[in-house]
Amino acid sequence: MASCAGSKEGEDCILEPLCFPEQQVSSTSTPSLQSPGSEMLVCLFCPESVPLQQKDILLKHLLLEHKLVIADVRLIADLPKYLSYWRSRFLEQPVTEFCSVIKTNSNGPIEKQENYFLLCDVLPEDLILRERLQQKRLEEVLEQQQLEREDNSFHHSCMFCSEEFTGNRSSLLNHMAREHSFSIGLPDNIVYCKEFLETLQSKLDELQCLYCEKTFRDKTTLRDHMRKKSHRRINANNREYDRFYVINYLELGKTWEEVQSEDDGELVDDGHNDDWSDWRAHPMSAVCLFCHHQSETMDLIYTHMKESHGFDLHQLRTELDLRFYQQVKLVNFIRRQIHQNHCYGCQQKFDSREGILSHIQTEDHVMMLPDASAWDQPQYYFPTYENDALLCTLSDSDDGCEDSHSKDVPVIAEDVSELRTLKQTSILKQLLKNRNSCS
Repeated sequence: MASCAGSKEGEDCILEPLCFPEQQVSSTSTPSLQSPGSEMLVCLFCPESVPLQQKDILLKHLLLEHKLVIADVRLIADLPKYLSYWRSRFLEQPVTEFCSVIKTNSNGPIEKQENYFLLCDVLPEDLILRERLQQKRLEEVLEQQQLEREDNSFHHSCMFCSEEFTGNRSSLLNHMAREHSFSIGLPDNIVYCKEFLETLQSKLDELQCLYCEKTFRDKTTLRDHMRKKSHRRINANNREYDRFYVINYLELGKTWEEVQSEDDGELVDDGHNDDWSDWRAHPMSAVCLFCHHQSETMDLIYTHMKESHGFDLHQLRTELDLRFYQQVKLVNFIRRQIHQNHCYGCQQKFDSREGILSHIQTEDHVMMLPDASAWDQPQYYFPTYENDALLCTLSDSDDGCEDSHSKDVPVIAEDVSELRTLKQTSILKQLLKNRNSCS
């Protein structure tokens, strides 16, 4: 999620980690399965409400007005019902009974300290709620799919030859695959088929290629382009289409690629150790703090920042005696300031990335950090960019004092002792198994 628009001066409105531009279309991103509609989202504490499509506005409101953050919002199957549940629970008991409390500026004066609240599935009640909503959504989708499979009142025209089709949806889908070499998948794998076809038709009406999503000047040019370039298919990386495929509803937080590639053999304990001898790691590519330059080794990226921008992170670490987590917060702080076109040294605001970079070079603000109270805050434990490889390479300035630093970081333990049992007894897998046995 990008930063919110319309923020007040000095307010930080990034609600989730960003993603570097070259990896925005990624198999690791989670599909949005919330169907756009007229449902309203109501604040957990006050009458403030927004339409479902504007959920970011409500998340910003919860953060700025009520100091509350909901973790992994994109994984919640039914956000309106989720909010409604917790709204009623917060009326029964104080928020501190359910949420983790993060105190900002904990070493400063009491009047400058603030408490923020994190609502996440570490709380068993929240995890059960999320799983129940996911199960309910899956049941609704499977029921809708069955209705569409048995529906003989379907009526729609072909997007390519305008031939009319009446009866079962499979007749149209098979026609487009056979006559026009255009396939969106097997009919039994698709749900909300009519809405899917209308979405594709609207893109063609706007003269947009369904695969590369470029726009053309007329229908003839678009048709020739899709034929010559073999673009008579949809873009699998476009998450707008994910809600139309049943596979995306099977596992909480998993994309269709992850579900499809999952090896069911890992659920069976055969008593043998896995052979990892042929495993090869993908090289990590780190991105510069100031520009889009990338390097596959950390030495190269540090050299680039020093020679091209005059920024020496190693020097700052030594001069300021920065511990590991202070380096993490400093990197996240600088990333966020540069993303928002703020000079982190003097807080001057610019209209573009080029403007801020030119300023810090000419004014020699590259190595000028603000007071530690500006960046040494708990909010900067969280990465500005979720795929920031630079954070994985930071080192502690004093390797022998790890225990003395651990108090700075809240650690929430995760019980994975029964991981294999959890996988084998997944309620979603059991639901699908029961559904298949009945069909």
